[in-house]
Amino acid sequence: MSHVPEEPLLLAELKPGRPHQFDWKSSCETWSVAFSPDGSWFAWSQGHCIVKLIPWPLEEQFIPKGFEAKSRSSKNDTKGRGSPKEKTLDCGQIVWGLAFSPWPSPPSRKPWARHPPQVPDVSCLILATGLNDGQIKIWEVQTGLLLLNLSGHQDVVRDLSFTPSGSLILVSASRDKTLRIWDLNKHGKQIQVLSGHLQWVYCCSISPDCSMLCSAAGEKSVFLWSMRSYTLIRKLEGHESSVVSCDFSPDSALLVTASYDTNVIMWDPYTGERLRSLHHSQLEPAMDDSDVHISSLRSVCFSPEGLYLATVADDRLLRIWALELKTPIAFAPMTNGLCCTFFPHGGVIATGTRDGHVQFWTAPRVLSSLKHLCRKALRSFLTTYQVLALPIPKKMKEFLTYRTF
Repeated sequence: MSHVPEEPLLLAELKPGRPHQFDWKSSCETWSVAFSPDGSWFAWSQGHCIVKLIPWPLEEQFIPKGFEAKSRSSKNDTKGRGSPKEKTLDCGQIVWGLAFSPWPSPPSRKPWARHPPQVPDVSCLILATGLNDGQIKIWEVQTGLLLLNLSGHQDVVRDLSFTPSGSLILVSASRDKTLRIWDLNKHGKQIQVLSGHLQWVYCCSISPDCSMLCSAAGEKSVFLWSMRSYTLIRKLEGHESSVVSCDFSPDSALLVTASYDTNVIMWDPYTGERLRSLHHSQLEPAMDDSDVHISSLRSVCFSPEGLYLATVADDRLLRIWALELKTPIAFAPMTNGLCCTFFPHGGVIATGTRDGHVQFWTAPRVLSSLKHLCRKALRSFLTTYQVLALPIPKKMKEFLTYRTF
């Protein structure tokens, strides 16, 4: 696969409308951005306790050639005949984490009339929001209605993750040093508390095969948990400073973690082996080296086909990495970046900033090789140990287990 480094282009930027009047619980950071799994909605925590639910694609259609980066007022509703409308969710607290449920199955909506008020209908697309006071609010996307309020955490809910299987199991990560597991099919019942971290839990990620949960808590080690027994499988040791972000590859065969030590480490989650480190070196030497955390990482995520990574760091750069290369293939300048995520069908990266803005960037579009498609298909249901036990040549095993890229 040859890489032509194309710098990401800014497609569009969303900015908060009129700044809210100062009040103690308002804050303008965009700590989280998310696309719905089918790509039809974008959720933006725009600060000031507000989440915007925006139909995708944006009102201005993307025109890659000669496209001028435009900002549009966040107040505009999407125009069109019967098309979904932008919604504003007032969460009443600073919003830190966002997660969409997988697209609901069965697709048939049950009429509201059949549901007593205390039994909310969760056979719809839903958005979970993690709040400053430890609450988790669950919203119905199509209507913007509040379905559930989950209580249990004692501090900020920093991150949220749904099981990709559609079972409506939700994992939350909090500054109270715990992760909690909720079953939204059972009225949001809390089914497990995962303890063991000694610091605030920043990030949680569930593997696409729903077997593992990774959590990063501002410690040097990363915790891997079983999603079947909710017990600790292992700790991954290798970073030299706080780990703040983690993500699984689409086939569950790789795990990436990002740390304030300026490194992303790529792991085999089944064996705990460290496969590769990606170092965030500065493009230009700093004027003075008093700022130790100049390249502190904030966020890392896999592209939907699993061949690229995006990282956001404090050195004002969005980087795009190809899986098999040790240096970035592209950079984009972004100030005060906090989070990043890929559009589920590829081609776009959304980033959120400390100023409450969202920027949409072009991402590499790639035709996956047949080799990679075969690897992805096999690794979606075979563990590393199962691959190693196959009666196939050693070179093939190395490729299937990402030992050679």
